[in-house]
Amino acid sequence: QVQIVESGGGWVQPGGSLRLSCATSGFTFSRYAMSWFRQAPGKVRELVASISHVRSSTDYADSVKGRFTISRDNGKTPVYLQMNSRNPDTSGMYYCRAVGGANLKFWGQGTQVTVSS
Repeated sequence: QVQIVESGGGWVQPGGSLRLSCATSGFTFSRYAMSWFRQAPGKVRELVASISHVRSSTDYADSVKGRFTISRDNGKTPVYLQMNSRNPDTSGMYYCRAVGGANLKFWGQGTQVTVSS
């Protein structure tokens, strides 16, 4: 059974740092590209960062470049999202997604991040 479990969310003040984790099981992790998405209240879910399963190449939304870092070790889960210098726009529910062959996709249930003073 496929499982994707996000953790590490919570309430933090602007300017601080937070690291989200995405633990997976039930599929061959090293064969799946992994991504983090964010969904703020009343807004569509948007891609924040992705990391491929080949060479671990990364891609980021313009809004988080230079502030967020996605990382993985293909030998084991989880996938991490290091979030630095956060501002209130960073708030939202963060979801982890795995994409494999034939565009097979798995989603986690999300972890809430709230940035406020």
